[in-house]
Amino acid sequence: MFNKLLAALILGTALISCKSEKIDNKTSDNSKSEWIDMFNGKNLDGWIPKIYHHETGDNYKNTFRVVDGTIAVNYDDYNEGFNDRYGHLFYKKPFSSFHMTWEYRFTDQWLEDAASYTYRNSGVMFHSQAPETILKEQDWPISVEWQMLAEEKEGVPRPTGNMCSPGTDVFFEGNKDPRHCINSTSPTFKWDEWVKADLIVYGDSLVIHMVNDVKVLEYTLPQVGGGVANGFDPKYKEDGKLLKEGYIGLQSEGQGVIFKNLKIKEIL
Repeated sequence: MFNKLLAALILGTALISCKSEKIDNKTSDNSKSEWIDMFNGKNLDGWIPKIYHHETGDNYKNTFRVVDGTIAVNYDDYNEGFNDRYGHLFYKKPFSSFHMTWEYRFTDQWLEDAASYTYRNSGVMFHSQAPETILKEQDWPISVEWQMLAEEKEGVPRPTGNMCSPGTDVFFEGNKDPRHCINSTSPTFKWDEWVKADLIVYGDSLVIHMVNDVKVLEYTLPQVGGGVANGFDPKYKEDGKLLKEGYIGLQSEGQGVIFKNLKIKEIL
């Protein structure tokens, strides 16, 4: 039994190494598929909001809106404060192996009753549970996050393109990493600077984060586990289950942010 398990781990490591080489050498099979525009620039057709304390489909106070051909997270109508209304705007269909790219920048809008860590902080969730399975009083979807950060204090490093894991675990440098977030090697960007992000995912094996076309983080074996997510239906929290596919969601957590040029192609 032990020998079989060891052989499986060796084989899996070899496959992951091979996929990593393909990315580095730009010979990945993803070049055979076509890019899909995830956003039509006019409305939020094809996107599904889910905001904490609200039912799936309720875009509370127009949190997610279209502004000048972009998707903006905006809190102009939050007259009663943030009140922990963490939200996500999910794309209409799940993906397994894919390459997603987008650009983002923060705005100067931040709700002061939001948690301090949300300042100049947002993200894109992937391999998420389906939006219709997220309960009204569930704060975070069980998912993995490409975390977006910008400078908080001048001269203090704050990389972007990090990994965070609500209700999930990943392997980093060969071991299951107990941290909720793993920092990337990216530089720190000003809040109003446009940043290009890429997310390359091979099912349940390899995940690569890129910032301005430079690889800044790599990890493997995304799976259900860990903590942070609360209020979920237990049947969707099967710890140790590898995440082969899931939904993609744009985050709102008290900080204004703008997304544009959202595109995706499946890796065949």
